[in-house]
Amino acid sequence: MTTSQISTIDQRLCFALYSTSQAIIKTYRPFLKSLNMTYPQYLVFIVLVEHKELTVKHLGEYLHLDSGTLTPLLKRMEQQGRVIRQRSEQDERKVMVKLTQEATTLIPEVAQMQKSVACATGLETQEFTELLSKLQGLKQNLLE
Repeated sequence: MTTSQISTIDQRLCFALYSTSQAIIKTYRPFLKSLNMTYPQYLVFIVLVEHKELTVKHLGEYLHLDSGTLTPLLKRMEQQGRVIRQRSEQDERKVMVKLTQEATTLIPEVAQMQKSVACATGLETQEFTELLSKLQGLKQNLLE
């Protein structure tokens, strides 16, 4: 196969998504640094704000992370006083995770950070919503 038969990197959807994702994470970085939070910890935070309490398994499903990745991440967040992990009273095999009261005080700062990053994209509200919808549809198609 010659190089003329292979699309260039700038013609690849996978690279456009990857490099855009990296640029967005880079935009988040200074905000997250001030919150003493990594991007994966931020994702955990957002899911727990929405769902209040989840099993480690369900949290991993939301974030597409396995327990080998998620467990050390949650352990660090627990040491920081951001989450509580405890065995379920109904089923001791399940570990429940929820934000601490201290962590919930960060919600206004995180909301402002999200607004700042959304503004940094340069997208109007309708463009933002349309792009998000298309990306969610693409993900769904690929996971089916």
